[in-house]
Amino acid sequence: MRSVVLTKGVPDFREGQVSFDEDGHLERGKTPTVMNPNDKHALRAALQTKVRQGGNVSLMSMGPPGYAEILQEGMKDVYADDLYLLSDREMGAADTWATAMTVATGLEEMEENPDLLFAGFKTADGETGHTGPQTEWCLNINDEMPDYPLITHVIAMDVDQEEGVVRTKRLVEGDISEIETVETELPAFIVVDPEFEPTYRKADHRLRHKDFRAETQERAAEFGEYLADGSDKEMTDWDRFTMWNHADLNLDPDFIGLSGSPTIVSGVDPIPKAPSEREAQHIQPDDDEGMSDVLEEMQPFVAGD
Repeated sequence: MRSVVLTKGVPDFREGQVSFDEDGHLERGKTPTVMNPNDKHALRAALQTKVRQGGNVSLMSMGPPGYAEILQEGMKDVYADDLYLLSDREMGAADTWATAMTVATGLEEMEENPDLLFAGFKTADGETGHTGPQTEWCLNINDEMPDYPLITHVIAMDVDQEEGVVRTKRLVEGDISEIETVETELPAFIVVDPEFEPTYRKADHRLRHKDFRAETQERAAEFGEYLADGSDKEMTDWDRFTMWNHADLNLDPDFIGLSGSPTIVSGVDPIPKAPSEREAQHIQPDDDEGMSDVLEEMQPFVAGD
């Protein structure tokens, strides 16, 4: 089984980490970037498939060269056998459509067509949920690529290699929440819901999962040493890391990045920054009166009132 997981770097929205300019626009250059949290669910689904079925798991992203650290984060925190980064200035400022076209071309460039493609259901910054489905659409209009049926909001899945199918349970939300069972032939494109929980019922699966996690953390550490190397060697010298620019993928700059993005953003609602200072009262343990006041204030909560 060959699985590919798509991921993106997003601003680190933890308290005090987000920087805005005077107009309320996010300053990405001053805001730390982390791997999109929802994409880790997709990685866990791919790892479950590897544990149960064997094969290879690749992690792919589009972004600046610094996104290599995002890929390393995904490898370390969950799992990946190898990493792919699509990166150059021509790809910058892309909307979801231009991103999908670029990523689909990167998938087409791989030596082996994936059996399963995974994506998180939305990113923490844009929250459109478009990139995964749009990438699937771009793949399916290419006659040289197999069709990839799309299943979204997957919360559980299993692959039957003998029958060549993937069986899933997906969350359906309307007036009430329902669970729908969907089966489709391989290859397939899976958009994983945050409710997804990997399952390892067999002892050998749990042992294999433990071994894989240890192996990928060793690889991530090796990649970290590679990234920290200050020499002039090429970015792709590490045999588990591939970086392609628009020329490598034979992409027309007019159809990618900002030039190929039809979306026009009319406005952005900024996330308010937490106050840098908070009022606090310092009480020493030997301050009987101060400790008594704290106890009196906390007593109703302890009592459940």
